[in-house]
Amino acid sequence: MKNLSAVASSWGINDVFKVLIWAVIVAITWYFMHGADHFLLLTPEALGKYFKLKWVLLLHITAGGGALVLGPLQFWERLRTKNWQLHRIIGTLYLLAILASSTCAVILAFTTAYAINWPYAFSLQVWVSVWISSSFIAWWTIRKRQVKLHKEWMTRSYIVTLAFVISGLTVKLPVVQSLGNFADISPSLFWMGWAVPLYIYEVILSLRQKKGRQDVIHKRG
Repeated sequence: MKNLSAVASSWGINDVFKVLIWAVIVAITWYFMHGADHFLLLTPEALGKYFKLKWVLLLHITAGGGALVLGPLQFWERLRTKNWQLHRIIGTLYLLAILASSTCAVILAFTTAYAINWPYAFSLQVWVSVWISSSFIAWWTIRKRQVKLHKEWMTRSYIVTLAFVISGLTVKLPVVQSLGNFADISPSLFWMGWAVPLYIYEVILSLRQKKGRQDVIHKRG
């Protein structure tokens, strides 16, 4: 009991906030995955254009959900500093989930996506390319023990992972649906889902680096 009390008392507002954010992401992930329950019927009627690639679709959804849930845990400083081995296991599982989901996404983007239209397929192809490349660089940098770069690229990787949630929630808004049908508006939403957050992150990162350089100059002065 004393150990538990010590752990609880050592938690700060930042820790509580991150746990709450993680809980929200878990809830949203469950919401989207629950919306795909009808695919589990495995019938042509339920799967439609995905019937011939049903296992690819199911693996894509399942592994993608795993990546969404595991992602935030990597950025929890307490977990990373107190239990480095667990942090490494979670990071490995996250990257494996992306490997599985993105491989399936490539297959779907170059096959069933064309049933909607060419812009829809192309937006998915670019999206999954950015997802794979950012995640690969994140893995490669930690292999080279470049921890700072690894953290930055893992952040980029998870931003692209979250694009599914961002675009998925946005397309459900009545004001967005009033702009046109799904085939017309979804490509723009897919681009927005990862490109805008990634741009914002790069701006924040650039400002932090600039401030860091200025602090170094002031200390030397």
